[in-house]
Amino acid sequence: MKFNHRTHTCGELREENIGSHVVLNGWVSIRRDLGGVIFIDLRDRYGITQVVFEPHYNLDAHELGKKLRSEFVVSIEGNVRKRPEGTENALLPTGNIDVMVDKLIILNHAETPPFPIEESIDVSEDTRLKYRYLDLRRPKMQRNMILRHKLYQSARRYFDAMDFIEIETPVLMKSTPEGARDFIVPSRMHKGKFYALPQSPQQYKQLLMVSGFDRYFQIVKCFRDEDLRADRQPEFTQIDLEMSFVDVDDVFVIMEGLMKQLFKELKGYDIELPLKRLSYEEAMERYGSDKPDLRFGLEMVTLNDVFANAEFRVFKDALNSNGIITGLLAKGCGEYTRNQLDVLTDFAKKHGAGGLIWMRVKENDLEAPIAKFLSDDEKKGIIEKLGAEQGDLLFMLTGLKTKTLNIMGHLRLEMARRLELIKPDAKPALLWVTEFPLFEWDEETGRYYAMHHPFTAPRVEDEQYMESDPARVYARAYDLVLDGNEIAGGSIRIHNSELQAKMFKALGISDEEAQEKFGFLMNAFKYGAPPHGGMAFGLDRLSMLFSGESSIRDVIAFPKTSSGTSLMDESPSHVDEHQLKELHIKLR
Repeated sequence: MKFNHRTHTCGELREENIGSHVVLNGWVSIRRDLGGVIFIDLRDRYGITQVVFEPHYNLDAHELGKKLRSEFVVSIEGNVRKRPEGTENALLPTGNIDVMVDKLIILNHAETPPFPIEESIDVSEDTRLKYRYLDLRRPKMQRNMILRHKLYQSARRYFDAMDFIEIETPVLMKSTPEGARDFIVPSRMHKGKFYALPQSPQQYKQLLMVSGFDRYFQIVKCFRDEDLRADRQPEFTQIDLEMSFVDVDDVFVIMEGLMKQLFKELKGYDIELPLKRLSYEEAMERYGSDKPDLRFGLEMVTLNDVFANAEFRVFKDALNSNGIITGLLAKGCGEYTRNQLDVLTDFAKKHGAGGLIWMRVKENDLEAPIAKFLSDDEKKGIIEKLGAEQGDLLFMLTGLKTKTLNIMGHLRLEMARRLELIKPDAKPALLWVTEFPLFEWDEETGRYYAMHHPFTAPRVEDEQYMESDPARVYARAYDLVLDGNEIAGGSIRIHNSELQAKMFKALGISDEEAQEKFGFLMNAFKYGAPPHGGMAFGLDRLSMLFSGESSIRDVIAFPKTSSGTSLMDESPSHVDEHQLKELHIKLR
């Protein structure tokens, strides 16, 4: 169908355009018929312009305008005028003008959409995802996609200015154990063999360092076949990077520069550098999380020294088993009812606690079910250590260190929500978390796993303990945290085959399995691998936080549901028998 090419977008016209003859193309957002005069809000991704069909101005255009309905695609030609006095719309950038229509071409009709194409809609997410192409027409979703685009472009400009080279790595690779389950792809040409979709470009970017490309980056798709939640997808996007001849501080300088540019360009905000740093141990003991939210205080306090000589069995047993006693002060909450306290106790239990100890601070004393088991010195020590005053409420948990701190961390966030401590205009809280353990013990399998991945270098002074005492080995690893969300993680890598072999041995990976899975990388290290390190940003999560959304699905054009399905194109789907036969696969 022939149509006139637009002279302006629907968000472009202003008072200086009054008197101009223009052509606009777009979708009918709203149609109003007021006593024979028809008003249309015409929408494209740039904005909305009101266009007017008047029978006395152009009868033919007015007659055709009567046929218009929501989401029709149209091209209009007409003259820009100043809106009549009192009809201006201050909420629209184009609100002081409208366009008198001389000519209308209906480019396409539209059925009534299943939900209105508006800023905010009351409709299930499943419906939005089924009709995602309509959901993406909404101004809010288009802003999210545009912000994501700007994030891409800003990152590329930054890395180019810093002498990084963008290099693509394979999407079909060898299946290697990196912590999560691989998506595997059968090979038609190699019967019984499979490719894997990369969980990350980790091994390839290390090979690029061996190849002499000392600064690499890539905006890359990664894949993990794992259970999903609001901030996970089976396919996700990373800003991936690696550098040679660097240590931890060098990586921090480059990454902090990127964050400063992104915040300035996308949010108009100047972040202060250098960023705060917390060790993993400190983050866990003070905030109960390795991705702590520092937009509010409400810090946890370790009380082990207060109960060094405790007679109360619960505390005594915890200390004898190298556990922890942690406390949290809820300022001014001493009047919480028993029902409120029971709700919070149930909250702690749902996160794995056996119970929750609470205490009301009275004048020079503590009121609590366990108060009779505490000495006066212990009560005084609790009050002093937590900085408590009359009218406050105290919480305590005790048990295995990591588990107990994690539960109290959840309670800390819950109390912050109840006390409305996270303000909408709070400064962004960016920090580094460092000095992670290299290994973590898994009770179910009775073995150690790499806390990050098996290519993470240990601290030089801890290498001697990798076989004899893995629990005391710390990693040269680091995470970047924003408002309680991990947005990036990385490490200095192992760059020699001997240390890499020692790492595999500590993880229970045999020499044969290591050679089978990672032989190409270990062999490359024998030919002069430089010291190197890097990290990867979760671009989806970063886009989510910059957009003010609570789910990464709202910043991905065509996401999957929490069960890993696409309601729009109905994937995953069955394939026909002929395809399976070609791939030498038989379903049971």
